[in-house]
Amino acid sequence: MVKILGATVLALLSWGNPGEPLVGQEVAWQEAKVFAVPTQADPAIDRIVDNYLDRLESLGYDRQRQGIWLQSEWAYLGYNQANNAFPAASLTKIATSVAALATWPPDHRFTTRFYADGPITAGVLQGNLLIAGDHDPLFVWEEAIAVGNALNRAGIREVTGDLVVVGNFAMNFEADPAVAGALFKQAVDESQWSAIVNKAFGDLPSNTPRPQVKIAGTIQTQAVLPPNLEPLLEHQSLPLAALLKQMNIYSNNDMAEMLAQAMGGAAIVAQTTSRLGAIPAAEIQLQNGSGLGVDNRLSPRAVTKMYQVLAEQLQPHGLGIDDIFPVMGRDRQGTLEWRSMPQGLTVKTGTLNTVSALAGIIPTQERGTVWFAIINNGPNFDRLRVEQDRLLQQIAEHWQILPENLNPGPMDKVLLGDPARNLTPQPSES
Repeated sequence: MVKILGATVLALLSWGNPGEPLVGQEVAWQEAKVFAVPTQADPAIDRIVDNYLDRLESLGYDRQRQGIWLQSEWAYLGYNQANNAFPAASLTKIATSVAALATWPPDHRFTTRFYADGPITAGVLQGNLLIAGDHDPLFVWEEAIAVGNALNRAGIREVTGDLVVVGNFAMNFEADPAVAGALFKQAVDESQWSAIVNKAFGDLPSNTPRPQVKIAGTIQTQAVLPPNLEPLLEHQSLPLAALLKQMNIYSNNDMAEMLAQAMGGAAIVAQTTSRLGAIPAAEIQLQNGSGLGVDNRLSPRAVTKMYQVLAEQLQPHGLGIDDIFPVMGRDRQGTLEWRSMPQGLTVKTGTLNTVSALAGIIPTQERGTVWFAIINNGPNFDRLRVEQDRLLQQIAEHWQILPENLNPGPMDKVLLGDPARNLTPQPSES
């Protein structure tokens, strides 16, 4: 876990103006003596940032369209257009993460429930099989295979009726309940598997059975569950923190949008994040929870404030930012696979055709934790990524980076299709 020095101080810091030291209450300065973190800006960082902007200008990028914000716990360290809201691409997922952790605890699991509306005799469900969805954003082939095996263990191998999908059930990131239901129907019947299902099955433990649940009827959808159903199974998702880690490692737009919709939409995400971070509404303008489209706009300093809020949300649960975002040198797949940043940085990327964004935290010996956000606007995001990586390498050469978080964390151990997450419903009390 990334160690955040003086976390209690963050709650006391004011939302100041660029170019001024961060101002806190008396207790904040008392803790400053404990941590001995410099309170003044760093001229060398100013030069590095200015050189970065000069280089971008020499490459044809408008200096006024490049947003930068670097901040330690005690000082602003470098900035450009810091409070202007720019198209921020997938940095939007930072806001979605904040709002999600404000809505549910990190260990929250979304529960998908399965019911029968008829008797089960000799392996045959004489009626319909019903799925009641609950916004699980990572119900994929492996999860459905595990459910199929659980249904087999419950004595079901055939269903004479339909598969009825109720509520918010998505599968393989397909939110249309009819499409999701068709995918589930295929996954639980080995005889219907395609090459892609076989590939997913190959990623499961070698002793995993192949499910055999043949559903004779069609896919039906309805808004609410009918009465007098027999509970069969409760499937729990991965914990929320692990879902956020997967969403952010791969910058999965579908997962982000499903979580945002479960919270009430992009407006709720923006309002929640603005309130928790005391962020002006003008600096967080969201149209969706994923960052797709140039209408999602964030200021660089708003992004860094979101990271600070996340640290405060996670700390009581023994988690850190690196438990829900990718870490350079540790998470070798996803959005960091081809990047050349210093090891130990915890970051979130964002990319559109004319946007390349990067934000995260730098653990340093001299400055403690440093938050940064870079939002570049202009063509050729590959070139902008190279320049971002070069900038961070120069900062790393100036400050001693402390890559303490390169070992796998608790949210890195993801086992899709874990049969232990399929539970038999407990009888209700009469």
